[in-house]
Amino acid sequence: MNQELQEWKKETEEIISELLQDGSDPDVEYPIEHHFAAHNFDSLEKLAIDLFNAGYDVEDAEEVELDDGAIVFCFDATRDGSLDVERITSEIAELLPLCKKYRVEYDGWGTYFAE
Repeated sequence: MNQELQEWKKETEEIISELLQDGSDPDVEYPIEHHFAAHNFDSLEKLAIDLFNAGYDVEDAEEVELDDGAIVFCFDATRDGSLDVERITSEIAELLPLCKKYRVEYDGWGTYFAE
């Protein structure tokens, strides 16, 4: 496992641990939202098509102005699943090469508290 993926795995462990410590139900299917950003809309769109074809629910891209005035385009791609470190890390391992291919930044993942 490369260094970048190890860092994402550690962050995934921390996110899941915090959710469970706060009382989130470990047996529920969660919407796992992977976040993406790019300066080039066309690159982001190509990634979105690949993710849609891979079974992700892909949201419409949004244009966001950063603090320095730069414009980036962002979207989330969601797939439901358990709060399992290995499963989520495996998804990230599949997403990182696609991000590199299209020059899109993988900006982490998130989900919602569930009782």
